[in-house]
Amino acid sequence: MSKIMFTGGGSAGHVTVNLALIPHFIQEGWSVDYIGSEAGIEKQLIEPLQNVRYHGIATGKLRRYLDWQNVKDPFKVIKGAFQAYRIIKKQKPDVLFSKGGFVSVPVVIGARLNKVPVLIHESDLTPGLANKIAIPFAAGVCTTFPETKQHLPAGKSHYVGAVIRDQLKAGDAARGRKFAGFVSTKPVLLIMGGSLGARKINQAVRASLGKLTEKFQIIHLCGKGQVDQSLQSPQYKQFEYVNEELPDLLAMSDVIISRAGSNSIFEFLYLRKPMLLIPLTKEASRGDQILNARSFQSAGFCDVLYEENMTPETLVSSVTDLYANRDKYIDNMQKNDRKDALSQLIDLIKNTAK
Repeated sequence: MSKIMFTGGGSAGHVTVNLALIPHFIQEGWSVDYIGSEAGIEKQLIEPLQNVRYHGIATGKLRRYLDWQNVKDPFKVIKGAFQAYRIIKKQKPDVLFSKGGFVSVPVVIGARLNKVPVLIHESDLTPGLANKIAIPFAAGVCTTFPETKQHLPAGKSHYVGAVIRDQLKAGDAARGRKFAGFVSTKPVLLIMGGSLGARKINQAVRASLGKLTEKFQIIHLCGKGQVDQSLQSPQYKQFEYVNEELPDLLAMSDVIISRAGSNSIFEFLYLRKPMLLIPLTKEASRGDQILNARSFQSAGFCDVLYEENMTPETLVSSVTDLYANRDKYIDNMQKNDRKDALSQLIDLIKNTAK
């Protein structure tokens, strides 16, 4: 029996591609293992899956800024690498597929020490820090943006495009409205700041809620611990995070406000959903979301509101303009080729396997 091991975590964006791939390998009879952190979101998303063995390891965050945790975290990474090495030695996978995130670094090192070939996936336009560390140990790197090739070693880059989960394609707007208790006669605005939430977006949305609900019914995915129980309205539904219901909520949405993480915005593009992107600032990130947003804006797929310019007033104005011009964005998105990245990625993994 062929064996595959997956890794990736820290946010839902570092798990979604794995979630798209895993059912296909199970269906083809592969043995599937997953190495993630001991308590991260990847554990919540992967552990419920049947026929997948989840292994939790120690992991430390790789920070680009000064923090006293930087003293302790390298020891966690070393511990995680030893744990991953032992797990991989025991399970003997034919290939490791890494989606990135901090947990992936010790796993990639453990695979290299066991002489297991590694294939990495990079969603953003430029590689993140974890993938930069891991790339020298990998046989190849699969990219979502064609421009990413110029940031990678010669001969390692494979442009596959965006991987879209099969379940997202099966979303049903009527089911979404039933779940939310919404009517079909008023447009729906979906707001999401990623699986970890976006506090500043949440604050701006809630400060302008009266204006927004005049025009829209709102689904607000606000992140863990960020639901405001004092705000109760049939026009405004809050959730920390949704999983099974997300395809239906996307199907019923007319426009979307979101951060500019690559996995999410390519899913919106596939579903032809006009989007207002509010990328993380350079102070809060490495600037990858700004590059993602600019790429989509230049293609005519979205409008961009930079966080430095975001107020309750500019938020309302921007999303109102987005909705008014929604047909223009949809037309531009319909011209984009829906590349079958999933099949191409599956073939690359099989070719990389020992």
